[in-house]
Amino acid sequence: MKVTVVRKNIIFSPDSSRVVARYFMNGDERTQKMVSNIMMLDEKQVYNTLEQTLREFARRHRNISKIFFKHCEKIKGLIEAMQINYDGLSYERKMLIGSYCTMEYSIESAAFFNPSMVEDFDQSDLEVGEKRIIISFRATGEGHISSIVFRRAILDKNNDLQVMKIGKNIDKAEIVHKTLYNKVRFLTKLSEMHTSDKYASEIMQELPDHFEYYALKNLINKALSDDTIRQERRTALEEVMWLADSFYDLQFKHDSDIAERVIFPISDSESRGIEDARFVRFTDDDQSEKILGTYTAYNGHAIIPKLISTEDFYNFRVMPLYGIGAQNKNLALFPRKINGKYAMLSRIDGVNNYVMFSDRQTQWDNPIRIQEPKYPWEFTQIGNCGSPIWTEEGWLVITHGVGAMRRYCIGASLFDLDHPTKEIGRLKEPLLSPLEGEREGYVPNVVYSCGSIVHNNSLILPYAVSDYSSTYGVVDMIELLDALRRSK
Repeated sequence: MKVTVVRKNIIFSPDSSRVVARYFMNGDERTQKMVSNIMMLDEKQVYNTLEQTLREFARRHRNISKIFFKHCEKIKGLIEAMQINYDGLSYERKMLIGSYCTMEYSIESAAFFNPSMVEDFDQSDLEVGEKRIIISFRATGEGHISSIVFRRAILDKNNDLQVMKIGKNIDKAEIVHKTLYNKVRFLTKLSEMHTSDKYASEIMQELPDHFEYYALKNLINKALSDDTIRQERRTALEEVMWLADSFYDLQFKHDSDIAERVIFPISDSESRGIEDARFVRFTDDDQSEKILGTYTAYNGHAIIPKLISTEDFYNFRVMPLYGIGAQNKNLALFPRKINGKYAMLSRIDGVNNYVMFSDRQTQWDNPIRIQEPKYPWEFTQIGNCGSPIWTEEGWLVITHGVGAMRRYCIGASLFDLDHPTKEIGRLKEPLLSPLEGEREGYVPNVVYSCGSIVHNNSLILPYAVSDYSSTYGVVDMIELLDALRRSK
């Protein structure tokens, strides 16, 4: 008998008015021509042109003048190469140049999907039966570039969602690069990325066992400045720098609301998008808590699985994941350690579900296969739909299965609490399948989730509708667990 899912009447849809000011580089030659044109303007013309630009765009962004100045700084070398005294330029002229190096990007114009839900740290001033939650989404704009955005909401006693008002402006974080790197671990990850060992080792030999970010960057920039460099070597060196840029901290301003914060692709490793973040509220052995998440960084050619962590949603730490088990998409952390070790679900072969155990949150080896496609609706592949959920009966894992016509459905499985390699039960039929009205979208015939929670003894299951919009459903936990126990 099929488990009942109550679909709630709320839709999170893409909003093309949500824009960020993004750096725009039009090539060295065309940029220098643009700068030459601006240098022909007198100061009054500069002021008037800048004023007109600010009138049209200042209300759409927080501190747009600071953004213009920052983007001008990015081409300082090009300007100085034109024999222009950069320091002698007026602040207004620098801002005007920066405005030509800026473009608006609509972060969610194409899709708003793959939600993940966690409990907020702040549960104060709520009525009985209410819970404050934070939902993350994959927002996708022009060119299929994805970022992470958030919404804060309250689930009431009827499991209805009250979403907090969304701010007008969007705040991108300041980036702080990691300063010191372990050479052994760095070389290990380069090997896992299949970067040419010949050229990577050559540049790394010049660095100590623990090296600084800018020491590596200077070495690589020097090597890349050689006009006779072979393409194979150039690619390898760019991948080395790509990996170094994958370690960083993000800092949002405290005057930004959570709905105004966007984790937009910053490093070259994620230049084509940040995909499918799976957040979970993690409780450590000392009962301290933080929000941990996994996501896939994509640059158009290769992917790097990454770990992101935060304790306040203002400050985030980002780092790559290492190991044989961190080679594909679909990684999801357990919300606590199991037998003293961190645990992670994965799908390293693109088809089957695996579990891994580790002493470190970033190192994942020895994956153990725990599930294979079993039923027709999942014959193509099976994977997780977010982190496992602890229940007294076992670890509840929401899964996705892909069947005929690449149709995605959502299922559920139950695993032993102490030995999550042991499957206790698994639904024979999908828990959730695309309804007729959910079949059309960016990618047709797909329902998909990146993380659920339990509230009022109900599974709160946020899910994407055909990779276009998002909604959520509610499942009675007693009914679901009973169906899982009887499924064996």
